Amino acid sequence: MKRKQNQILQRLLRDISTQPGLLLLALIGTIVQVALTIYLPVLIGEIIDAVVEVNASEQVLALLRQMVFVIIFNTLIQWGNPLLYNQLVYQYSKGMRNRVMQHIHQLPLSYLDKQSTGDLVSRLTTDVDQLNNGLLMVFNQFLSGVLTILVTIVTMAQLDLVMMLAVLVLTPFSLVIAQFIAKKSYKLFQAQTESRGVQTQLIEETLTQESLIQASNAQEQFKGYFQTINATYATYSQSAIFYSSTVNPSTRFINAVIYAVIAAIGTSRIMQGGSLTVGQLVTFLNYVNQYSKPFNDISSVMSELQSSLACAERLYSILDESKLEESGKNKLESEAVQGEIQFHHVRFGYEKNQVLMKDFHIQIPAGSKVAIVGPTGAGKSTLINLLMRFYPVDGGEILLDGVPIVDYTRESYRKHFGMVLQETWLKVGTIHDNIAYGHPKASREEVIAAAKAANADFFIRQLPDGYDTYLTDAGESLSQGQRQLLTIARVFLAIPKILILDEATSSIDTRTELLVQAAFAKLMENRTSFIIAHRLSTIQNADLILVMVAGDIAEYGNHQELMEQKGIYYRMQTAQ
Repeated sequence: MKRKQNQILQRLLRDISTQPGLLLLALIGTIVQVALTIYLPVLIGEIIDAVVEVNASEQVLALLRQMVFVIIFNTLIQWGNPLLYNQLVYQYSKGMRNRVMQHIHQLPLSYLDKQSTGDLVSRLTTDVDQLNNGLLMVFNQFLSGVLTILVTIVTMAQLDLVMMLAVLVLTPFSLVIAQFIAKKSYKLFQAQTESRGVQTQLIEETLTQESLIQASNAQEQFKGYFQTINATYATYSQSAIFYSSTVNPSTRFINAVIYAVIAAIGTSRIMQGGSLTVGQLVTFLNYVNQYSKPFNDISSVMSELQSSLACAERLYSILDESKLEESGKNKLESEAVQGEIQFHHVRFGYEKNQVLMKDFHIQIPAGSKVAIVGPTGAGKSTLINLLMRFYPVDGGEILLDGVPIVDYTRESYRKHFGMVLQETWLKVGTIHDNIAYGHPKASREEVIAAAKAANADFFIRQLPDGYDTYLTDAGESLSQGQRQLLTIARVFLAIPKILILDEATSSIDTRTELLVQAAFAKLMENRTSFIIAHRLSTIQNADLILVMVAGDIAEYGNHQELMEQKGIYYRMQTAQ
């Protein structure tokens, strides 16, 4: 555990040191601040000794002027240092969020499918903020605290070596207590961040599926589930905060005892006629406070740092995931795409020990309209996932126009595909931006033409600002059918070489569906098209119908041929 924490801390330091200019300024500012803070008790002690002396008023005034200057200059430094710390930390956190977000886009879907969306959101938001708080405490309190301790030891040794040694002997008691509590609180903060991710996931699911929850009368079920998770999170939070909050009062008590012991020793030495003066004792006691106070600050930082390291571990765990390696080297040019697809003895399973496709083999001529039907779990979406290279095959290969698709870069390969899924997705932005998603340079005329082809232009013009209507809710204010028409318009804007439709018109009324189907028919002319359909009446004119069962093709042919076979497809048709 300790080794893992040290590794995470080293990574944090390496990442922050990528801003050497800011880091150097922050260190210089901290050193100056500590030097001025240490020098101030010296002036106070000299003033006291000067007051004790007779006719030393001129010396007192000179020392007071010097002390005022030191206080003003130190105040300015203490005002400027946090600005540097904030700049340093928030530049780091901005870079961390960017790195994690970019890395997520480069991870294989097999990893992302196993992660909860709420937990990933929690890592990118709450965990980064928690990490910021810990790092700010490190710069604001830890660095200055460590420097104060080191400089104070040297100055105390110059004043009185015996009392300095007494301080050093007594101080480790507070460190032992702080270390013990830090170990306990780290485990609790780690559990807290994990349970917070679970809670965030449940909240997101609940808010996005509220209509389904109410329709199913599942409010009490979710209420009980949420209360359990919320109670777990609260328990871990309370325990972590309790343990971390005991550090400060515990170390303060030890430091107060140290202060009292040193005061007693110093008074005794003065009364015995030693070389120590009253002013020097006051200076030394100030140093004892300055020496012990950083331990309180450092102990607070250590408890906060446990939470920050737990958050950093969750962020670095994403960055440590292996990126999806680019296997292809060739770029697929538009004019080279004919559209012939061949699945050559493909073997695939989402889990290595659970094979879905054992020996999938089919050749699809260019320009074919291919329908894929079958029961739930038959492998229809899997076929599309493999075709889009969302998952790598475990055996065999997929070829486009006789060339293995892995020979092409994913970007150049995928830009020739157009997908319309049953689940619609819109982003926060204008109607124009949503239709032009993936093609940001599209002109307004091109966007309007695509919307007209998708029969979406009519309802768009009825919106308050037409194509400039801003969807602050990512399209939640639109009907499901309207959202689906916008996603269809995206495809008409892209005009892809190969088309994939997954129940693309499931949320559209019958009249609009007929118009969109007619538009799709024009778009699919001379283009290879894959249509996943549950309503078999929509795919009767397909050139090829693949009937899938348990990851393999049970039957294939056109509608007439399959009906004459009176097999699975025939039974599905008669059932509908």
